Amino acid sequence: MPKAVKTVRLTSVLTKSENEFGWHFLRFDAKAVAGLKFEDKKSRRVVCSLNDSHSFQCALLPWTEGGFCIVVNKKIRDKLGIADGDKVTVELVKDESKYGLPMPNELKEVLRQDKEGNKLFHALTPGKQRTMLYYIAKSKDVDRRIQFALILVDHLKRNDGKIIFPKLAEELKRPVI
Repeated sequence: MPKAVKTVRLTSVLTKSENEFGWHFLRFDAKAVAGLKFEDKKSRRVVCSLNDSHSFQCALLPWTEGGFCIVVNKKIRDKLGIADGDKVTVELVKDESKYGLPMPNELKEVLRQDKEGNKLFHALTPGKQRTMLYYIAKSKDVDRRIQFALILVDHLKRNDGKIIFPKLAEELKRPVI
């Protein structure tokens, strides 16, 4: 029998941070999200739906004043037409997915064909795995996604399973062949 998924529905006001980065947050009281029952306190991954129209995977981040927040990036704010001070309807469901983001088909295929690369990728921390999934998936060009996946696996092999971000960034700038 499938496990029942608990959904939390609430409202929050989109707030722009006062720091120079200009992050926009939705804040929640700890009691408001307690129903999601996170057994693993290290990961608070959720699927967040805003205004019943846009869903995305993210994390509930600890907030300095207690409770939690979710960062809402510019792309999402623009898509929904929301700005600082707007009231937003939020639906949260605990993210039960393997990685916390979708696995790009291109990376999945590269890992299927390269056992050593697969082992090294899965030895990365969940956060580094998500970073790589995000970076590969954000390209709209399928050839570029394939190239990014190949470069990532090659990078892991040449660096004893570690990501050296400045070096990887340079490698990813290569033109598509």
